[in-house]
Amino acid sequence: MKIRAHKIASVVHRLGLQSEVQISRLVEARVGQVLAVRALGEKSVYDVLELQNGRMAHIGKGDVLVGALGRRDALRGFVGRVPESVKVGDTLHVLNLGGLLGRVTSGSREVGPPLDVEVLGMVLRDGRPANIADAAVPDAPEDQPIPPVIVVSGTCMNAGKTFAACEIVARLTARGYLCGGVKLTGVAALRDTLNMSDHGAASTLSFVDCGLPSTAGNPEVAYVARRILRTIAAQNAGELDVIVAELGDGLIGSYGVDLILQDPAFRSLVRAHVLCATDLVAAWGGLRWMEMHGLLADVIAGPATDNEIGVNTIRRDMGVAAHNARLDAEALVDHVEQVAFQEVHA
Repeated sequence: MKIRAHKIASVVHRLGLQSEVQISRLVEARVGQVLAVRALGEKSVYDVLELQNGRMAHIGKGDVLVGALGRRDALRGFVGRVPESVKVGDTLHVLNLGGLLGRVTSGSREVGPPLDVEVLGMVLRDGRPANIADAAVPDAPEDQPIPPVIVVSGTCMNAGKTFAACEIVARLTARGYLCGGVKLTGVAALRDTLNMSDHGAASTLSFVDCGLPSTAGNPEVAYVARRILRTIAAQNAGELDVIVAELGDGLIGSYGVDLILQDPAFRSLVRAHVLCATDLVAAWGGLRWMEMHGLLADVIAGPATDNEIGVNTIRRDMGVAAHNARLDAEALVDHVEQVAFQEVHA
């Protein structure tokens, strides 16, 4: 049967689905599987869906949505899983604004209760069950040259990572560098890579482009990260001067940030590392965690550097450079450029 969707979520954007989709009553409970669901209620908080073009739209009661099954492990959001089985008529939840679907196992006061949705069916594409992995970008050769990588990580979600990454992209672009922007971990949404594009990134790519609705619990996340880097390099015919790589979520968590940072092949590509910290204890703990794993942060950014107390404490007591991306962006990028391209300045 066919059904007309009111809203198609960004998590499935690579499939190029139209508003009228064919659905099957037989549902495969598999990560990335595309479902049509009906909103059973309406929320006033965390009430929007990111559409295929990146625009945000309010979800109204009765709206038919198209999203994809996946896992989320947000410290300040929903924790949700793909059920062992799913059938038409079951109640699932919208796990994030990108249209991830699953069953919430733990909530958050910040976003209120999850939005209940009724499963209408599994979406078919060319008569076959649709999965976002069907439209994944082709991998590039293992020996694809990769330009210098600037990593932006954080101690937690909402630590200022995307803002810092975008400021780095914007100012390096203004200085003549051709920048790529990538999102290596997190949960499906276009807003971060779109933000990088808006700040001058010549090309962007994320784990969603590799067929993953989320990197939570994925043991192959380090391989996926390297695949993203070599693919964006290949897509730009080797012309990128630098890739700014944002690692969603925090150093400690299930999204695989730790696996990526400890991967020797990935580490060999990193030329500078910006750690965004929410406060001074987070900055200290993040540095200690990195030290335990043989890693170094070149500069601290984020809310911990919002005023001179934080900046001075980090510099004096922790022995690390500190620059605020909002108030001191030029100095932040000066430092990052010096570290990443030090042979140019030698």
